[in-house]
Amino acid sequence: MPKIVAIHDLTSEQQQKIKDIAPDYELLVTKAKELTPSIVQDAEIMIGWSRFVQEDVLSADSKLKWIQAWSAGVDKMPLKELEEKGIQLTNASGVHSVPITEHIFAMILAFTRNLHLAIRQQSNSKWDTSGTFTELAGKTIVIVGVGQIGSHTARVAQAFGMRTVGVRHSGKSDPYVEAMYKVDQLDEALAKGDYIVNILPLTDDTRGLFNEARFSAMKDSAFFVNVGRGQTVVTNDMIQALQAGSLAGAGLDVFEEEPLPSDHPLWSMDNVIMTPHMAGDTDRYGERAVDIFLENLQNYVSGKPLSRNVIDYSKSY
Repeated sequence: MPKIVAIHDLTSEQQQKIKDIAPDYELLVTKAKELTPSIVQDAEIMIGWSRFVQEDVLSADSKLKWIQAWSAGVDKMPLKELEEKGIQLTNASGVHSVPITEHIFAMILAFTRNLHLAIRQQSNSKWDTSGTFTELAGKTIVIVGVGQIGSHTARVAQAFGMRTVGVRHSGKSDPYVEAMYKVDQLDEALAKGDYIVNILPLTDDTRGLFNEARFSAMKDSAFFVNVGRGQTVVTNDMIQALQAGSLAGAGLDVFEEEPLPSDHPLWSMDNVIMTPHMAGDTDRYGERAVDIFLENLQNYVSGKPLSRNVIDYSKSY
């Protein structure tokens, strides 16, 4: 009997849904560290990914045909080797649209209303009403990397009365983005933004994309929010822009080095808000990830192509 191995917790209801769709498969739910080489090599489908299973997945004896990643990002997976073995890969893109969008606006609104400074003053029992206060209405948000998260972010931005500008590789339009640019027009798009939101995946093309030239293209009054990948930003260039006043502030959930060292200069900068790579966290994560898997599983057992979130190995996303 072919096997489905899940290395993330599944509720009894979720397990039953998998069994109902694939009654001819054996389902094993366990922890990655508890898997034996024989179990991994015998699996046809795997839900989740861990470095602990990599060697066995890539072995000559592996029967694996499909991996459902538990995250949207797949840059830490051995993509070249998986492609060579003909293993299909799907990710959890779409799971994060609501929590990451809300996280983005938590940071943007904090800057707009000076909440980041008020919280620091509260810790010091200090009453201080100084600062510049503004509104989102009429401001322009530039979303770099318009996928499902970016589209949802644009929709929420429009509800605040903001103008929405997007950047995506294809340049394809989006119903919630008023002006869409291609990546080779990035600097032109950045120049329009009061708030720049980076949601790009990490690829050879995006690594270090936000460097001195990109920050120079932004308005001095612009705020930069990064919920994509830390390695898409040259951190020292961003710090220099923040210190020089050529960038008003930065809301950062991801970093080149994680966890961020305790002596890093970003910790002490008043115009920086930081969270520890938690923008996508939500108590509804597993529910949404399993829904994606179930839809693909229905196609898989029917002999149809996987329909959602199939990774294009040539693009690394």
